[in-house]
Amino acid sequence: MPAATAPPQPSAGATPVPMAADPASAGVPVGGTATVHLNGVFGDAHATVADPHLLDAVVDQDTRKLTLSGKAAGVTAVRVQDGRGVTLDIPVRVAYNAGTVGPGIVVHITGDPASADFLREIASQAAIRVAQARPGAQIIAPSDGIDVRSPLPQDNVLNLNVPVLIQGNGMFSVQRDTVVRIDNDAAPRISPDLLMVSDFPERLTADGILFTRDLDRGLPTRFLYFHYNPGDQPDRRIVLRAVNTSSAPALVQFISGSGGPGANEMEVGHLSTSRFLLRLVQNQGTLMQIPGNSSLNLVEQPMPAKSVVSNILQLRVLSGPTVHLTLFAQTASQDPAAALSTDGLLSSTVRHARGVYRIPEFKYDVSWNTTSPYLDLPIGQIPLQNQIQSGEALSGDYGVKQTFNIKIVNPTAAPQPIAIYENPRGGRATATFLIDGVLVQSHGVPAFSRYKIRQYVVPARGFINIRNLVTFPEPGSSYPLRLEIAPDDGSVPPGAPGSPVY
Repeated sequence: MPAATAPPQPSAGATPVPMAADPASAGVPVGGTATVHLNGVFGDAHATVADPHLLDAVVDQDTRKLTLSGKAAGVTAVRVQDGRGVTLDIPVRVAYNAGTVGPGIVVHITGDPASADFLREIASQAAIRVAQARPGAQIIAPSDGIDVRSPLPQDNVLNLNVPVLIQGNGMFSVQRDTVVRIDNDAAPRISPDLLMVSDFPERLTADGILFTRDLDRGLPTRFLYFHYNPGDQPDRRIVLRAVNTSSAPALVQFISGSGGPGANEMEVGHLSTSRFLLRLVQNQGTLMQIPGNSSLNLVEQPMPAKSVVSNILQLRVLSGPTVHLTLFAQTASQDPAAALSTDGLLSSTVRHARGVYRIPEFKYDVSWNTTSPYLDLPIGQIPLQNQIQSGEALSGDYGVKQTFNIKIVNPTAAPQPIAIYENPRGGRATATFLIDGVLVQSHGVPAFSRYKIRQYVVPARGFINIRNLVTFPEPGSSYPLRLEIAPDDGSVPPGAPGSPVY
């Protein structure tokens, strides 16, 4: 062991060489440690904490390192004095870390293929799910910071580094990567047998259960919810919980298209529909294994005051027993995993749809001759009977998939320009269409307005086939809506200035 440096004897009137600390001030987590390097120390150094209830401080005489151990949150200072009597004060802040970033997680998905955007969102959600935040702290894992360069085919694996930041007022921010492994498992597409809807009470004034129903293995189900948290209410979240009361595990696939939270109900419903439609077409979903005699939250969606949330999901049990689904609202400060305190359904004097409906999809095969009157295709026009005796009928067909296969024939000797027009009939409405694989969307347009969404030229004495036009009535909009197939009237083309279509 090297001998301690003997303190020099200063000459009369000389100023002692000062000590220095690196860093000059320190932050120490409660229950953790921090190290400060001391420079210019002569002889043995000793540390004294101004408030010993907050901090312990020990100097290693050999390495000249000051180790600080946090005990309680607060601000204090450490005074270091060396063998000459020279002192150095080091400001110290003791606080809690905002949380803990999870080291890694494996996620199983479906997708044929899984798109880059979907992979980013899944990875971000997974990294947030395994992180732990202290009360009042926020977990941030932006999907746009995740490097995904191409879709992931079925039966392939991808490892992603997800940057995670946890921060909160009065806390130390924590930042590191979580490694998310994504396994894309092959799963067949299956059309649903039932449609479940939760839109009652649409306006929330209390926490509680909004909807509850079994998800049977033999009954793939679509589920739409749409709810509003008024400005005079506390911040809330919407939770969809799956409970497995059997001793055997259950494997659940769900496709989710969430929208919101947001202040504009039409925009929220529009985003939810477009997301779901794109994911449905590519079978992009999440696989969740629910152990026996346990539960998992499939959805935890923030719903601050004065905001709307919407989601369209498609769920099925791939293997194992029936699981029980419960959709509920809870105050945002509550633990999402907390047990429910009641089994009664929330209610309201303003009636909206809540129930189970047996026609989740409509399919039409139609033809039109360019010399015939306009062809009208109604969307959202047929009320669906509720399978729950006391429940409301579903007006507007929200959550019901509408598919059209259209043949257009031109018997004339000249090419005929034609167009498909949107024409809302119930009120202002947004719309999303997938037309032969091309996504076509419309901002909100007034009732009885008429805008082109697609235009074609039918060859002379020929025909065209629109093999797959798919749409959903959109939550937050006023349906029904008509699609009109008619000669091109020369109005603004879709996507051009003045058109709501994009």
